[in-house]
Amino acid sequence: MAGKGKVTSSKVASKASKMLQDGRSSARTRSVAASALAQAKGGKKAK
Repeated sequence: MAGKGKVTSSKVASKASKMLQDGRSSARTRSVAASALAQAKGGKKAK
């Protein structure tokens, strides 16, 4: 499914970041948030 060219909006990426920082988020929520951030445009990427 790769190659569709979809990019997460900055608004969604911001909300996803907050979900990852919230210690009360479930594992599934963190997984979805991490996926959204991985598809976000710009930002820092791990080496």
